[in-house]
Amino acid sequence: MSEKTGTFVVTHAEAESAVVRDVETAQVHTLASNPGLEVHDVLEATVAPDPPLEVTWQVIEVDGRRSIELVDSDLEPTRHETEIAAEAAVGDVVREERAGTGEIHVLRVPEDEIESAAQDVIDDEETIARAARLEAVRVEVRRSADDGVVSVRYLPD
Repeated sequence: MSEKTGTFVVTHAEAESAVVRDVETAQVHTLASNPGLEVHDVLEATVAPDPPLEVTWQVIEVDGRRSIELVDSDLEPTRHETEIAAEAAVGDVVREERAGTGEIHVLRVPEDEIESAAQDVIDDEETIARAARLEAVRVEVRRSADDGVVSVRYLPD
């Protein structure tokens, strides 16, 4: 194997090791050491396999590092997000670009499944990977049981 340069999200971190996931390919790399990484950190980096077995990896260069804050908000979706959901069928996800950087994802969900849908978004590793691809630093998950809406806001700094 050879070194690999890309964007990685930290999915697991301990004092002696960490696990990073390539946000484009979803390939997982177990690092033999932890150079101060925390879960939800995003690295623009180059990693290389450790010889001789090449089963663990090491970070050999970091071009950028940021953290992504995942917020389970107590705010309800905005009026605009509720209007978007009103035009969607239950089960649909509508994606809309924000002015500048980021996106808003609006999910139409049966009212009795709002909490579980919101929790699924929060627990899904892909939520952070998507934020990394969108260059977001904050993800807000909002919900309204009355309207059957879950919104996921991928926000820039």
